[in-house]
Amino acid sequence: MPYVEVSTLVQGDMSKIWPIVADMESYPKFMPNLDSVVVTERGENTTVSKWVSNVDGRVIAWTEKDVFMPERHRIEYQQLSGDLKKFEGFWQLTETPEGISIVLTVDFEFGIPMVAALLNPLLKKKVRENSEGMLAAIKEICESA
Repeated sequence: MPYVEVSTLVQGDMSKIWPIVADMESYPKFMPNLDSVVVTERGENTTVSKWVSNVDGRVIAWTEKDVFMPERHRIEYQQLSGDLKKFEGFWQLTETPEGISIVLTVDFEFGIPMVAALLNPLLKKKVRENSEGMLAAIKEICESA
């Protein structure tokens, strides 16, 4: 099962950066690979959200449950349904002397064993590129705000 972890350092105040990261519905405004993020259910520190992404002309859609832990500056997500067999991970924000560290992890499984050996390395590369793009976009938004 491929696992991707990316991180970036953002200059700014946690009280301004956390709300930007936690506002997933706004991601398509500044992330070109995301067509839409729609929250379909809201609970206390949880959401169910539908995501549609376009990676190199291939539309990938999924529904995920997001668990927000604002006191820990952490968001955990897990796919409920969608194009992959498994898609889950977390966002973790941590204050450091150099700035706010943002870590994004993605643990996923393609789901077709015969094809997985061929596609997993390619998918891992694409997931890493997309994740790095998400962090770069968030960094730009946070530092220009």
